[in-house]
Amino acid sequence: MRIVFMGTPDFSVPVLDALVDAGHEIAAVYCQPPRPAGRGKKDRPTPVQARAEALGLEVRYPVSLRNAEAQADFAALGAEIAVVVAYGLILPQAVLDAPARGCLNIHASLLPRWRGAAPIHRAVMAGDAETGVCIMQMEAGLDTGPVLLRRDTAIGVEETTGSLHDRLSMLGASAIVDALSRLEELSPEEQPEDGVTYAAKIDKAEARIDWTRPATDVDRLIRGLSPFPGAWCKADGERLKLLGSGLADQSGAPGTLGPGFTVTCGEGAVRISRVQREGKRAMDAGEVLRGWQGAPDRLD
Repeated sequence: MRIVFMGTPDFSVPVLDALVDAGHEIAAVYCQPPRPAGRGKKDRPTPVQARAEALGLEVRYPVSLRNAEAQADFAALGAEIAVVVAYGLILPQAVLDAPARGCLNIHASLLPRWRGAAPIHRAVMAGDAETGVCIMQMEAGLDTGPVLLRRDTAIGVEETTGSLHDRLSMLGASAIVDALSRLEELSPEEQPEDGVTYAAKIDKAEARIDWTRPATDVDRLIRGLSPFPGAWCKADGERLKLLGSGLADQSGAPGTLGPGFTVTCGEGAVRISRVQREGKRAMDAGEVLRGWQGAPDRLD
């Protein structure tokens, strides 16, 4: 099929590769514009732009798709279908209508649960036992379109958003290739009204750990915000990012740091598995403790 691909971050790259490997013709790749990054603040291409250029594909990164010129340029590609995954711009109706078979979105949740910007983070933070990907026909509403295909997967008890992100990216890549190969036989399924939840964008203010909370809440927060933005606390005034955890047993006042980087919570305790000290790389918790002279006995 002749496809316009629309995506921006690392999550989208395996999908682009899968479409190319399946033999589809990529008419153009749309992504977010390069933005300043690094110490030199030089413009850095997005992961999708870098991969598309390496594959020799045409790349476009308009700031907006709301003007008539951008919409005409999109329509002129004559695509049968557009595949959209974590693109980052709202598609106006003229763009949704341009491809002969419309636009398909790969969404990283089991819709209608976790519509919106941060479905992977929110699934882990809520303690969901499973999640997945949906191939959805796009319409004007926020992730409200009918679903063509679903793929589910369990969320591990100590899984982080980072590891789940990578698994769902690959799951989405295989799902869209399957959906395109069986497009004629798939029946769109309207999303039910019951069970709708919204995955709000992660606010950095959510990342401060409150050790008076139950251990289940603290554990989900740590794993749900790993690797970015990273749940954090302080130890003797130093800011620590905690990037991996599991439930544990330990008594004491909330914030008490015990053997094996176990921390007491308001109810129960968590065992921290990965830590990043200020100005240092992320390391296994045991490695951090071995190199930390005068390690504190509590975290704030």
